[in-house]
Amino acid sequence: MILTEIDHVAIAVHDLEEAIRYYQQAFGAEVHHREVVERDGVEEALIKVADSYIQLTTATRDDSPIAKFLETRGEGLHHIGYRVTDCKAALQAMVDAGARPIDEIPRPGSRGTTVAFIHPKGSHGTLIELVQE
Repeated sequence: MILTEIDHVAIAVHDLEEAIRYYQQAFGAEVHHREVVERDGVEEALIKVADSYIQLTTATRDDSPIAKFLETRGEGLHHIGYRVTDCKAALQAMVDAGARPIDEIPRPGSRGTTVAFIHPKGSHGTLIELVQE
């Protein structure tokens, strides 16, 4: 089995501060990690749930994938991050199984991780992020 666990569930939001407040009030949640990922044009807040995260993410610029998603679909579930031991091997295994990669090779992600995205058209409608810690 290449997948070791669910790393995170990413939720695209218009207002990160408002979303954080909601999760704090509704669930008593605390932000475990917060980061701006300039390369992707996003700001994220991670809420730890057991060994996984809820990733609240918003756009920091109009041309980011999250900005485009919010414009066309509105707020909501954006992608699932699956934790893997070897991102490069997992990416190749998915491509060999017919997946359509967005990232041809793994790249740096938030929290010092290595990541690669798989297009929803090759993954039964779900945007997948492979995450190697």
